[in-house]
Amino acid sequence: MPEIFQFDFMIRALIGGSMVAILAPSFGLFIVLRRLSLIADTLSHVALMGVAIGFVTSTYPTFVALLATTSSAAGIEQLRSRGRLPGDAALAVFLYSSLAIAVIVISKSSGFNADLFGYLFGTVLSINDRDLWLIGILLVVVVLFVASFYAELTQSAFDQDLAHVSGVRVTATNLALAVLTGATVTASMRVVGVLMVGALIVIPVLAALRLARGFRTALLLAIGFGLLSVWIGLAVAFYADLAAGGAIVLTTVVMLALAEAIGRLQEYVVSRRIRGSTDRSDLETARPPDVALDADKD
Repeated sequence: MPEIFQFDFMIRALIGGSMVAILAPSFGLFIVLRRLSLIADTLSHVALMGVAIGFVTSTYPTFVALLATTSSAAGIEQLRSRGRLPGDAALAVFLYSSLAIAVIVISKSSGFNADLFGYLFGTVLSINDRDLWLIGILLVVVVLFVASFYAELTQSAFDQDLAHVSGVRVTATNLALAVLTGATVTASMRVVGVLMVGALIVIPVLAALRLARGFRTALLLAIGFGLLSVWIGLAVAFYADLAAGGAIVLTTVVMLALAEAIGRLQEYVVSRRIRGSTDRSDLETARPPDVALDADKD
């Protein structure tokens, strides 16, 4: 048995990281297609505010962060959908206000400590059973939600006006997506930290969109890239004694670079084939008739 599987904390890290790797890209695909990639960064700062309040009030920080991210996600979606603020403006308001509150709360407390530092940059190697249960329950909810509303989510991601005309409850669907995205950010911060959680949500999706030719394929590829990033990142962090969150995020960047290289190679091969077939057809068209007759006589 490999050494990495001989430690209970590594097994818990692999289980928790794998569940987050399924969660994050599942919502990331719909977020990226709606051009709201920065919502992950915004909600991560909201999660930091919740964690800081949790430490000051001696409350379970993940629970406070969950309440903060889900309520903020609902508020952002309400402001955006009702046209009171543009999407990017709503994100900016929540991002800077939550960051300011987090700074004030931290400055009035004992300051940064080891536990808060772990939430900032990820503590996947210290995931406990309570964290696993929280991530597992959220994963079940997400799978049921995506499976039940897959068509509605897909239509809303590409064209919300057309989806509304088609009878899709766009407002309710988007609100549920925003709330579950906030919950996903909270669950993911234990793996890569609140400062890098957006990478696990967005980058695997970008890699998948570079190679996929269909929506369902993109979803499966994004989940696959997320799982590979977590597994490889954890292995590198374990054997090279590196920060697990940073190793996972850098692995997602490498995946994106490889996807870009493969995509360019595919485009080059296709262009060569098209050029070759075009050249052959041009030669056949340009061949003189007497040459063709002589060849037939031979």
